[in-house]
Amino acid sequence: MHRTIFCLLLLFGVAVLSGRSDATSHDFFKGKTIRLVVGNSVGGAMDDWGRFMAQYMGKHIPGNPDIVVQNMPGAGGVTAANYVYNVAKPDGLSIGLVNPALYIDQLIGSKEVKFDWPKFSWIGSPERIDQVLFIRTDFPSKTIEDLRNAAEPPRCSATARAGLAYFLPKLMEEGLGIKINMVLGYGGGGEMNLAMEKGEVHCRAGTVSAYVGREPTRTWIKKGFVRGLAQSGAKRYPKLPDVPTLYELMETHKTPDATKRLARVLLSSGDLGRPFMAGPGTPAERVKVLREAFTKTINDPVLLADAQKRKWDLAPLSGEELEATSKEIMVQPREVIERMKALLGP
Repeated sequence: MHRTIFCLLLLFGVAVLSGRSDATSHDFFKGKTIRLVVGNSVGGAMDDWGRFMAQYMGKHIPGNPDIVVQNMPGAGGVTAANYVYNVAKPDGLSIGLVNPALYIDQLIGSKEVKFDWPKFSWIGSPERIDQVLFIRTDFPSKTIEDLRNAAEPPRCSATARAGLAYFLPKLMEEGLGIKINMVLGYGGGGEMNLAMEKGEVHCRAGTVSAYVGREPTRTWIKKGFVRGLAQSGAKRYPKLPDVPTLYELMETHKTPDATKRLARVLLSSGDLGRPFMAGPGTPAERVKVLREAFTKTINDPVLLADAQKRKWDLAPLSGEELEATSKEIMVQPREVIERMKALLGP
């Protein structure tokens, strides 16, 4: 009898503590402010997505905390990732939105990397991202063949050596024999667009959704200021039916299989989309709250109507999907890593 009563009391105590823990995780955010650290400068698609989600996500988190955006550009997003991983307190009140290709920096052993990519606490992404490389129409070379024989290579902008904006042009060099002069150090898409307008550069790669759905590129396309050269997806984006994929071009130009395999690894960052994450060690119950809030936010009818008005396409990824992809993508054979180092080196 005494043992039975003891067991019942023990079970009751566990239930109370479990309920208290769950309640604590839900009450934690009340009256607080969440800081969203964006690893790009103001004005690009990454910053746009951060501010867009911040408008709506707070009301889906128990306690309705405010969410403020802090831009922290630098080293192609590594600065922000290092900050979220090492400096920000892992309590759920500091989250990040960074370049999805930073795992490449870790794979090739970049000394700037102070994080372990799979150990971030992944929250979700509003879209998968494929890239399109586009060029000013007044650049003398008009076709891929012209570019292969151009007397003066086009100048193409990127934030750093990490990211599809750098990978796509470099893979076209490697796989198609096109010479491109990369100009690095831009803080984000807004700065790169301004550089194109001013003639500092001739080309850049950006997400296909931003290219066709956001300004200024939407107007640039209508006015004939730019044209697409190639896109990174396995299939052509429906709104860019006349722009070939890199994979199609590599087939046409008989690119070696080793380069094709390298392309698949580098371009896989598109499968991580625009990843929202918290630092390692964030309590599991708070990560769960943030993941659930992200899912509710991305399905919010008001957000969906706003996205449709902006002509933004949604293709969300859950935190669980990002976590699985992040672990899988870090397992690469030595030969692939060595080829990456050769392609992305100075």
